[in-house]
Amino acid sequence: MTASRSVQTVTGSVAPEALGRTLIHEHVLVGYPGWNLDALAPRFVRAEVMARAVDQMQELRDLGVRTFVDPCPMDLGRDVEFLAELALKSGMQIVCTTGAYFEAEGITHTFRHLPIEEITAIYIKEITEGVGDTGIRAGAVKIATGAQQVSEYERKLVQAGARAARETGVPLISHTQEASCGHEQIDLVTGEGVPANRLVVGHSDGIDDHDYHRGLAERGAFVGFDRFGIALILPDEVRVKNVLKLARAGYTQNILLSHDSIVCWQGRPVPFANRHEEILAALPDWRPTMIFRKVVPELRAGGLGEEDIATILVDNPRRLFAGA
Repeated sequence: MTASRSVQTVTGSVAPEALGRTLIHEHVLVGYPGWNLDALAPRFVRAEVMARAVDQMQELRDLGVRTFVDPCPMDLGRDVEFLAELALKSGMQIVCTTGAYFEAEGITHTFRHLPIEEITAIYIKEITEGVGDTGIRAGAVKIATGAQQVSEYERKLVQAGARAARETGVPLISHTQEASCGHEQIDLVTGEGVPANRLVVGHSDGIDDHDYHRGLAERGAFVGFDRFGIALILPDEVRVKNVLKLARAGYTQNILLSHDSIVCWQGRPVPFANRHEEILAALPDWRPTMIFRKVVPELRAGGLGEEDIATILVDNPRRLFAGA
């Protein structure tokens, strides 16, 4: 496997060293399958959403963020042209992904019937040529597995994603449901010849289990503490505690931080909320700025130095994409 010499953003390639301070798992648009069929859902007004997204990106830039990775799978409302326009208007470097979501919440009909070789070729095409006719190329592969076990459908897609990553040199960013199956993801990815250090095991912070986090890091994977602000899953003080424990155990170079935030939902967000504003009211800290305004100061108070903070927010994303 040959690591990428550059990182593909939605507006062109940059050197890994140019990524700077990076949020590794955030979203601009998300729409669950069938969102566009819901005539009672809030109307999606593109210009309004773009203005909101530009404001948010500029706020992040003011906090020193230079790269925003949006690992939205192809079946969850991914809109790479929206991302490219946003990048040009805001000056943010944005990375999009190829890949599909886990079985229970994705669109499964086509990929269930396609052989793994064709799915791999689809992913490679989006990485090397672009998504559809846009010419906008994916810079990473998204993989996803369901809760507690990996289905045969998910196994096929994870293996296809790993093969595409192996052939193109891009990294893999995962979704895990209920912070489970991280080791199974590592097994599948490394079984296809991709080193564990090219994988972020996403949403690992959804469980208060240092042994689980440390076990992933010991195998060389990046551990995604990437749902800061989602207190319905776990309080942020528990996430901070577990980041500090993993750092003190010697695994600062395996930690990545993010929020899994969403600028705008397409359609109704989740069963308990009809509008984006209702989610923000229920989760007031679920903003892509909270790591810098709240979490980083708490990590400093817990004993992390400025070099550690830079390792997590700058060096680790660079190493993930560079394959170093």
